[in-house]
Amino acid sequence: MTNEEIKKLVTEHKIVLFMKGNEQAPACGFSMKAVRILQMLDVQFETRDVLADPELRENIKQYSDWPTIPQLYVNGEFMGGCDIMVDMFHDKSLAEALDAKN
Repeated sequence: MTNEEIKKLVTEHKIVLFMKGNEQAPACGFSMKAVRILQMLDVQFETRDVLADPELRENIKQYSDWPTIPQLYVNGEFMGGCDIMVDMFHDKSLAEALDAKN
């Protein structure tokens, strides 16, 4: 997936999580934690498996200027990785950013 395709994806979908594995089968603990947070907030989200696409795995790091996976985008904006998602979940700012009811 090219940078242009990444930009199109994150602007066409409200919430996109680039992760290892997928929502049903996360392939690392950090991706699992990110998915669980989004599920607890009861929001619809898209996922893309960076393990299935080596080009995406490298390009998403360049696109966000962030070295690790998972990566969360909301309304086209990079929010952060797993640790930032955990912090935002606890201080309620993630629920606010996602317009989550939970």
